[in-house]
Amino acid sequence: MYETILVPIDGSDPANRAVEHALAIADEYDAQIDLLYCVETFRYGEPALSSTEIVLDELEDRGQDLLTDLAERADNYGTDVSTCLCHGRPWEEILARAADVDADLIVIGYQGQSHTRDRRIGSTAERVVRTADRPVLTA
Repeated sequence: MYETILVPIDGSDPANRAVEHALAIADEYDAQIDLLYCVETFRYGEPALSSTEIVLDELEDRGQDLLTDLAERADNYGTDVSTCLCHGRPWEEILARAADVDADLIVIGYQGQSHTRDRRIGSTAERVVRTADRPVLTA
């Protein structure tokens, strides 16, 4: 039923729960996990000034560290995993990546790192759920 599961991550607790759900599903269906971390360049613009470049470099480093840690965790489960770090609007990049890897399922945290409202779905998760052309599981 599931061959490829896309899991967008940002280091938040809901994203970590999404990884746990994705690992369980991947184990059950012998599926591959594709981890995605998106640097939100629309918030800062593409680097032109040194301070913006420093912020984006730090976000990239953080994203790469998260991808590496979670890929190792998935590998410990015996799950095949691939990773991708991109720049852009997260919900757009999630949908694009899902199409690129032909994901059968997107497993996403119900809210992300920058979300401030308790128990409400975040804007990225809401846009993905609303516009995806494939099943989406929120965790």
